[in-house]
Formats: sequence, structure tokens, C-alpha cells
Amino acid sequence: MTAEATSQDLLPADLTMGTVMLKVGDMKVMTDYYQRALGLEVVAEQDGGLYLGRLQKPLVHLAPAPGLNLPGRGEAGLFHTALLFEDQASLAATIATAAQYEPRSFTGSADHLVSEAFYFNDPEGNGIELYWDRPRSNWSWNGTDVVMDSLALPPQRYLEQHLTEDSLEGQHRTTAGVGHVHLQVGDVQSARDFYVGVLGFEKTAGWHGQALFVSAGRYHHHMAMNVWNSRGAGPRKDTLGLGEVLIEVPAGDDVGALADRLKVAGVRAHHTGAELRFEDPWRNSIRVAAR
Repeated sequence: MTAEATSQDLLPADLTMGTVMLKVGDMKVMTDYYQRALGLEVVAEQDGGLYLGRLQKPLVHLAPAPGLNLPGRGEAGLFHTALLFEDQASLAATIATAAQYEPRSFTGSADHLVSEAFYFNDPEGNGIELYWDRPRSNWSWNGTDVVMDSLALPPQRYLEQHLTEDSLEGQHRTTAGVGHVHLQVGDVQSARDFYVGVLGFEKTAGWHGQALFVSAGRYHHHMAMNVWNSRGAGPRKDTLGLGEVLIEVPAGDDVGALADRLKVAGVRAHHTGAELRFEDPWRNSIRVAAR
């Protein structure tokens, strides 16, 4: 595998992250959480599970997986699914309902300079980030790396500044999207070889050799990988938690170009024409599909 993709092998700049599929042990508890805590609604009931989202846009697919165990803390898999909100009031409304639903599910918050982020865990331990992006004109770049940090962002003060009655009452009428997906992996260099060198993302930031942030089109990151809990982790077992990451590209030609790159790199993939399914080095399932 090459260390970096050449310019013609980059993923399209206008890709977006799609629905994240989670394998779920208790559908009733998890569905209740995503509806009441995160303000999502059932968009569809299909593929053996529920799709939940906002304004008919699916964000999370809960797929029943009775009999599977929870993953161990040090295993590869999901670090968090990051839901992106259109404004600070919409973000504040979901922070409020999530905190009210289960205060102990809140795990932290940070001003990342490019964004304002609040972190929670769902009832089965899947990480969730709720965030709002600052305008791109406010982002700073150091060459090819975006400047990010983790500064204090007190949640109570944030709610006092941005939460409104209208945003709470209109929670289901506001949009949200999957802004990025953050994974736990065994080592950062292998993640870079795969996600940058083969898939065609561009590196946008690193963190002391412990984390990698990648994107298309100079977004701060569409995906990230870290070893904070999982250094040295091998391929995943079949557990509860992450089932699939979906990446949406504009056209079938983009899917085909990636299929060619995977074939050259020796990565096994299933290509139907409109979509492509494969696994990363830790057996995280990735699907790339034309919008």
C-alpha cells in the first residue's frame, strides 16, 4: 500500500457520511434513547431494523443482534458517531434532551476551534458526539493540516447562551447529519496506509502519533482513527456496536474508481456497480455508495 494517494486517486471533494449501522442487543432501550434523548424519529422500518433520523433523512440504523456480546474496551470498532447540527440553538436543544434523559451518559465537551462538541454514550456504550461547525472561513490551516484543539466548553454555560424554547419545541423540525465517524484502531500508521493511501482521503491532522484525522474536500475530518483505548488491537470479533459505516459519493464512476484502487491494493471487496462493500484492517465494515 502506498503512504499517500496521488491527486487523481483522491475521494471526491463533495462526499458525505451516510447512515451508521449499529448492531443492537436491546432494541427497545436503544430505540427509546435515540428518539427521546437525541430527538430522532423513525424514518423507515426495513433491513431487519429501524432507521432513525431527522426530516426523513436516516442517520442511524439500529439492527437487532440478539446473542452478541458487548465489545471489550480495548477492541477495535466505534469510538463515536458524530451528529452535526446546523446551528448552536439546534445543538443546544439536543444536548439538553440527552442530558435530561440520562445525565450520566455525558462524557465531556470541547471547543475544537473548528467546532463545538459534546460527548455522550448510548445505553450500549456506543460513543456519540453532538457538534456544530464554525464557518470554514474561521478555520486555520497550517499547510495541509487544519488547526484543532480541545479547549474548555462548559455545558451549562453553553445551554444558558444558546438554548431557546423554540429550539426545544422545534427539535424534530431541524436538520442534522452524520458529520464524521471516529474509529478505534490498532495502530495509526496502518490506518493512514489504508484510509489515505488506498481509499483516497487526505490527512488533515494528527495527534502525537495516537490519532489520525482524514477528510475529502478540506473538511476538518470525515473520519478519524485513534489508539487511545485500542493500541495493538487486532481484527474485530462479531460483537454489538458498529455494524457498518456508509460513505456517500456523487456518482457510480466514483464507486468504480475506488473499486479499482482496492483491487490494485489487494483489498477484497464486493462491487455491485452502485455500491462497494469492504473491510478495513480491523474488520470495520465500510460501504461506499452513489447518492
